[in-house]
Amino acid sequence: MRAMVLSRALPVEERPLLLVEREPPVPGPRELCVRVEVCGVCRTDLHVVEGELPERRRALIPGHQVVGRVLARGPGAERFREGERVGVAWLHRACGSCRFCVRGEENLCESPLFTGWDVDGGYAEVIKAPEAFVYPVAPDAEARSFAPLLCAGIIGYRAFRLAGVRAGGRLGIYGFGGSAHLVLQIAQHLGCEVFVFSRAAQHRELAMRLGATWVGESFEPPPRKLDGAILFAPAGELVLPALEALDRGGTLAVAGIHLSPIPSLDYARHLFQERTLRSVTSNTRRDGEALLRLAREIPLVPHTSVYPLEAANQALSDLKQDRIQGAAVLEVAPKAER
Repeated sequence: MRAMVLSRALPVEERPLLLVEREPPVPGPRELCVRVEVCGVCRTDLHVVEGELPERRRALIPGHQVVGRVLARGPGAERFREGERVGVAWLHRACGSCRFCVRGEENLCESPLFTGWDVDGGYAEVIKAPEAFVYPVAPDAEARSFAPLLCAGIIGYRAFRLAGVRAGGRLGIYGFGGSAHLVLQIAQHLGCEVFVFSRAAQHRELAMRLGATWVGESFEPPPRKLDGAILFAPAGELVLPALEALDRGGTLAVAGIHLSPIPSLDYARHLFQERTLRSVTSNTRRDGEALLRLAREIPLVPHTSVYPLEAANQALSDLKQDRIQGAAVLEVAPKAER
């Protein structure tokens, strides 16, 4: 099979992903092998490729927003049939037995594995995954539109919940990429006003087209105080203006897995009056199931830019340089071969 393999962590401009031929994986007990149709490109992939997240294994295949068809089933795998369409997401496996898993918080599992970081991901023609952590995909779903839901959608949905903005409230979004443009649609569905902050003009333009209440520069104060906010940009310097923009009792949820250093804050200016700063860590399968139900109800419409598999370095570079509106997707199998 063809795969884009990380040679070693380097700036993406140095093209650290190499196109290679590999033997396809073999499914173990209760595992599936999935022939990949498309794989979304996530900022977490960029953090892995450039070494901002610590190396977990050598010669890694990144990618964790996969849509494809079941190619083979391991012993005891009975949840899906061969040929059935499925989605593979960031959470590859949780232990199921630690104190967090037992109380339903598998996103905080003490020994989790993550797709495209601990195990090989979807920048390849075939991926292997535990059937219990795979999502069903409707036969008529558009693969390139569905793929971003599997991480950008799920983590955005969880971040929105943790930001605590009620229906009809005011939500701030800092950074406007693949996840943020889906959260805007979720918030609008609930009647919320959405205030978008972005350094990139094309991202601000997309936010306006999607109906944001107000759009401004990253450090610009909003015209009204916010009930809650989500920080998607991996920029710690945005934490302080985002906290300052909150109304009394508001929450700032930091949605990224990586964040640059946060400057010193002033307690009275940034936190007093019961404002809250909290992180968002991975997701549970319940989050994924809830998001996919909501995506059908709204319906969510991801904006995508499509690249061939061998252009993964370019897709990541465009993501890094804010040249992508919405979400990037790698087309692994041409439509004629699906």
